Amino acid sequence: MRKLYVLLLGLLLAWQATPAHAADNGSWSVYPVASKIAARPYFYLSADPGQTLTDKVAVQNKTGKPLTFRLYAADAYNTARDGGFAVRTLKERMRGVGAWAKPAKSRVTVPGHRTVTVPFTLRVPQGAEPGDHPGAIVALDERVDPGSGSLALGVQRAVGARVYLRVGGPTLPALSVEQVHISHHQPLVPGLGDSTATVSYTLHNTGNVTLDPRVRLTARGLFGRTLLDRDLTGVPSELLPGQRVRLTETWSGAPQLDRADVTLTASAQGTRESASASFLALPWLLAGLVFVAGAAVGGLLVRARRGRVRRSARGRRSPRAVPTPSRPRSSPSARR
Repeated sequence: MRKLYVLLLGLLLAWQATPAHAADNGSWSVYPVASKIAARPYFYLSADPGQTLTDKVAVQNKTGKPLTFRLYAADAYNTARDGGFAVRTLKERMRGVGAWAKPAKSRVTVPGHRTVTVPFTLRVPQGAEPGDHPGAIVALDERVDPGSGSLALGVQRAVGARVYLRVGGPTLPALSVEQVHISHHQPLVPGLGDSTATVSYTLHNTGNVTLDPRVRLTARGLFGRTLLDRDLTGVPSELLPGQRVRLTETWSGAPQLDRADVTLTASAQGTRESASASFLALPWLLAGLVFVAGAAVGGLLVRARRGRVRRSARGRRSPRAVPTPSRPRSSPSARR
């Protein structure tokens, strides 16, 4: 029996409804140790290339039994499914926080209903690129919950405290809208059913800082008529540097007989970009009738032209008639 293992990281690192709460899965939580000023929901750090930082992370066991965790630092990314905040697994290659931060202990056992504090060191290399480098300090339970069935699905659970690191230097907010595609679905007969259009597009953070993008969808028909104008939902609240997210938006009540020009405008602090695409709304039944009618008219015109050509050819082949000379009339005096 083959087993597949799934590491639940992205869901457990999703944005908390109450920011002051630690990352928590009900059994254990991971959070920054409180500073002298106040509690911190996440690690907010800044450093210059070549600088070393130290901090502490707390791992709290909420169960009655001891739990052992693997501690490691990880890079963050946006999930392909919805752009949510997620982190790399232990076996993936790290390039930022995951490569620069090292907990003092790689494994820690936390007694039941107790909290253990672990220091970590973050060394920013000399050649680090300026801008944001998001990540997390992760507590991974290496036990695998068994699945069932012929294709068992084993589950590993992990919880991480987010790390928002900004490396000193020039910052550039930049956002692009790419690969806009429209698929249009409508009834065969206009008016007998709903027409929908699905707009797919890619948001790409081409800068070096985390963005909170807003996307507006506008559509204009023939003669500049406004068909749609609205802000889109489902856009990730944090688009990390270098990340791409593929998103879709459904347009219910799309036109059934029109030409629509669709424009997506993405904006965030310091950046604004647009991209467009068009589609022709034409019912298939109507298009078929127009095609058949056009084909019929074309056939009639061709037939008529061929008939004129044949008549013209017959006229060229027939001999010319010779006119018969008329007899002169005799005068009355000659008859006498």
